[in-house]
Amino acid sequence: MKKDWKKDQEYVALVEDLLATDEVQSLAEFTQHHYSTRLDHSIAVSYRSYLLAKRLGGDVRSTARAGLLHDLFYYDWRTEEYTGGTHAYVHPRVALENAEKLTELNKRERDIIVKHMWLATIAPPRYKESYIVTMVDKYCAINEVIVPACRNAKQRMTSLFNLAS
Repeated sequence: MKKDWKKDQEYVALVEDLLATDEVQSLAEFTQHHYSTRLDHSIAVSYRSYLLAKRLGGDVRSTARAGLLHDLFYYDWRTEEYTGGTHAYVHPRVALENAEKLTELNKRERDIIVKHMWLATIAPPRYKESYIVTMVDKYCAINEVIVPACRNAKQRMTSLFNLAS
């Protein structure tokens, strides 16, 4: 059974102030992993990370909030140029800078945001919650690309077989 984050009052209370901002809402304008928006991706990472942190006795507030802000950048990385390194290296720093303009962050939240691309970057996370968001981010990205792609492939194959009969 898939949980609906909107019905989880504890989670919503942790992030509702961030969700109410134009900065976070504007993430809906950007495609993230071909089949999702950056806002949908950020909420999915935030909520799944929150659930896992809760289960593992982690800092659920920092996890939920930093998970929501981990991709707080306002450009399409596939088409726009940026300086300072690869997108994997640059966007966590841009997201951190944007998040710090939006709200006060603690050390754990900063680490979560700036280290969420670990494995594509070399600096390892410092906190359990940073590892959680890092791994959940990878899981969500794969889920957002593979599941719809497989669904589309199945529909195409079904259409082809229907045409052949």
